[in-house]
Amino acid sequence: MHRKLARLAVILVVFSMVLGMAGSVVRAQDKIKVGLSFSDFATERWKNEEILMRKLLEDKGYEVLSQEANHDVKLQNDQIDNMVSQGVAALIIVAEDGDAVSTAVNSAADAGVLVLAYDRLIKSPNIAAYLSFNNVEVGRQQALGVLTALDIDGGEWTADNPVKLVKLGGSPTDNNAILFRKGQDEVLQPYVDSGVIEVVADQWVDNWDAVNALKIMENILTAQGNEIDAVVASNDGTALGALQALKAQELAGVVPISGQDATADGCNSIVKGELTVSILKDIRNLSPLAVDLIDQLLKGEDIPDLQEYTMAELTNDDTQEGSVMAYFLPVVQVNADNVYDLVVASGFQSYDDVYRDIPEDERPPRPALPTAEATEAAS
Repeated sequence: MHRKLARLAVILVVFSMVLGMAGSVVRAQDKIKVGLSFSDFATERWKNEEILMRKLLEDKGYEVLSQEANHDVKLQNDQIDNMVSQGVAALIIVAEDGDAVSTAVNSAADAGVLVLAYDRLIKSPNIAAYLSFNNVEVGRQQALGVLTALDIDGGEWTADNPVKLVKLGGSPTDNNAILFRKGQDEVLQPYVDSGVIEVVADQWVDNWDAVNALKIMENILTAQGNEIDAVVASNDGTALGALQALKAQELAGVVPISGQDATADGCNSIVKGELTVSILKDIRNLSPLAVDLIDQLLKGEDIPDLQEYTMAELTNDDTQEGSVMAYFLPVVQVNADNVYDLVVASGFQSYDDVYRDIPEDERPPRPALPTAEATEAAS
């Protein structure tokens, strides 16, 4: 009798273990999949944001699939199609080409997949939402930073002695580049109309590539006999490429030039007196918002912060039809006067990266670490 009871007990234990294992398999299979699609990882920020979004999504219980397209439009479309075939319920996409990717996005939407356009607009009304920064304001602040450095209203610059200005746009396939230009022109055009600014060159930089920007600026300097007074460049990468050409002609730090993203290299250039202004878009806020937004969309929750915008106003193109729901974060200008407080003390970039190659006696005090970080550093 005792043996039968013991045998029964063993059977029950094994049975309960099997049920538990089966339950674990079911729970694993029940995990909702979210896909991450990035245009490239060559741009400094994208890999950092991929790592952060992956962690935040996994912390919420999602299974994450992630792909990087290496600036290949067709590859990105294929990767998106593949993730849809693997059963993703949602996609967060950094588009290489906001037009071309709409093909895969429309197919994904037809399959019931929710698509969030992350920091680059996808030109399809079928996206669930668009999350970015105020990109027109980015352009305004770039132009204002350069004009302030020129003292544009100080009396030196007139129709008889106009500013010879270069515009370096971003990648022509990135809708953000169009919006940056819109903001830049809102500030610059009145001076162009009055003759105080003469635009001597206007170029777009494929893939936001610094090497392309270097070559373009070298050609412009040659064509203009080095007679350049200012450059409005649309991000730090293109600005730093252009600065190499300016430096070769001993014009770095003489010719005001703008950037964007407050990258470590960009901020280092600011403290060296070369790059005039960058624009801080605090991506530490963007990735968590994207994850929360996808989570809310998948749960069917109301999201009052989203507002409706027409595709025409988002693209600065009246031929575009439809509308999308969007949310935009604020931006702020970074220059030599505030780079320490806005970028270093806030922890956006490290002290050592920003003040690289700056003599110790010319650096500001190292900011105090938060208590937890200080304890870890001391151990």
